[in-house]
Amino acid sequence: MLKAFKTHINNNLPFLNKSKLLITVSGGIDSVVLTHLCHNLQLDVSLAHCNFHLREEESDADETFVMQLADNLQLEAFVEHFNTNVYAKTQKLSTQMAARELRYAWFHELAVQLDFDYILTAHHADDNLETFLINLTRGTGLEGLTGIPEINENIVRPLLPFSRTEIEAYAQENKITWRDDSSNASTKYLRNKLRHDVIPTLKTINPQLLENFSKTQQHLSASKTIIHDALKQVYKHVVTEKEGMLMFDISALKKLSNPKTYLYELLNDYGFTAWDDITNLLDAQSGKSVSSQTHVLLKDRDFLILSENLNSESTPILVNHLEPVKITSGVLSFQEVNDFVDNDLNNIYVDKDLLKFPLTVRTWKKGDYFCPFGMKGSKKISKYFKDEKLSLFAKEQVRLLCSEEQIVWVIGYRMDSRFKITNSTTNILKITLTK
Repeated sequence: MLKAFKTHINNNLPFLNKSKLLITVSGGIDSVVLTHLCHNLQLDVSLAHCNFHLREEESDADETFVMQLADNLQLEAFVEHFNTNVYAKTQKLSTQMAARELRYAWFHELAVQLDFDYILTAHHADDNLETFLINLTRGTGLEGLTGIPEINENIVRPLLPFSRTEIEAYAQENKITWRDDSSNASTKYLRNKLRHDVIPTLKTINPQLLENFSKTQQHLSASKTIIHDALKQVYKHVVTEKEGMLMFDISALKKLSNPKTYLYELLNDYGFTAWDDITNLLDAQSGKSVSSQTHVLLKDRDFLILSENLNSESTPILVNHLEPVKITSGVLSFQEVNDFVDNDLNNIYVDKDLLKFPLTVRTWKKGDYFCPFGMKGSKKISKYFKDEKLSLFAKEQVRLLCSEEQIVWVIGYRMDSRFKITNSTTNILKITLTK
C-alpha cells in the first residue's frame, strides 16, 4: 500500500510533497495509518488531536496514545480539549454535529495561526460509500451523490482511493497499533448501522462493490461538470446582478425544460429547503416570498429577487450621540459644521436644534409620511416609493432616520423639509451615509 499511496500522491496530489501538513488524528486505525504513510514518505507533517471528553477514561487514553505516537515518530503534536455536551446543548446540535463543528473550527484556527498549508483527514473509500448511502436515504441532489471531495479548499483526503480492507492489511503487515473507539461498535448511529449491517451484505452480493461504486461516482462527477457548464450559460440569460441582489427573469426561467431543477441548482448554495414553494413563486402574486436562514427569494412583478435576509436588522437603532452608526445600507456619521452645500442622496444638512434626541433608525411602516425636501406638502412613504419605482426588496432595505415620530431622512433618498436649514438656523448638522 505504501507504494500505491506514494504513486497516488505523486500523480494526483503532488503539492503535498512540498507543503506543511496537519494530520487530524483520533487514534483510530485510519488516521494512524495515514500518519505512518506520510511519515514514511518524509512529508512535513504534524498531528492534531481532539479530546471531546465523551467516553471518560477512553478519551484520555486516546490522547495519551496520540502523544506517544507523535513522540515515537518524532512529530509535533497539538491537543485541544472540548466540553462537547455543553456545546451541543447550547447550540442545539446532535453530539456528532457538535464535535464536527468544534474540531474543524480548531483545525482551521491551527492552520491559520501556524501556517499549515493543508489539513489532512483519513477518510477512505468505505467512508465515501457510507456518506453516499446516508445522503441517498435522506434524499439528495447530484451534489450529495458525488460523495466526499478529495480536495475541499485546504482540506485534503489522500486515503480516499483506498479501502478499509487495504488500510487494515497495511496496519497488520507493519505491526502498527491503534485505538478502537467503543462507540463505533454501536449501531445506534446510521453510519455505524450501514458500516456493520448494510455494506457487508452488499459486498457479499457483489465483491466488486467499492470498485463499481468508484466508477459510478466518476460518472456522476463528470455529469456534474457538464451540468455546471450548462448552468453558466443559463445564468447569463436568466440572472442579472443589481445592487447586491440577484434578479431571476421569470419569463426566461419558464422557457427552460425543467424550471424547478434549474432553480434548485441556481439557488442550492443559499440554504433553501422548500423547493416546491420556490417553484410556486413563478406564478405567485408579487410580494410572495420564501426564506432561508440567510436569504430571501421574493416575487416582484417579472422577477424573483434574491437578497440577504435582513430580518435581524429590522430592530430600531437609537442614536444618542453624534457617533457613527452602522445600518443596513452603510454607516451613518454626524458632523457639526459651520456652512452647508446642497443636499444629495448621501449627504444632508439639517437644523440640529430641531432634532429631539435620541434619534431612531427604523424600517418604514404603513401610514408613515414625510415632507419631501424641495416639494410642497406631505407625501406618504408608500406613495413616494411607488413614484421612485422601488422594488419590493428595495423598499424593505430602506431605513428612516426619525426624530421622535417625525421622519428626518429617507436615508439614501430624500430628507424632510421640516428640518431644513433656514436663515434662523444657528447649529448645522451634516449627516452622511457612507456605503
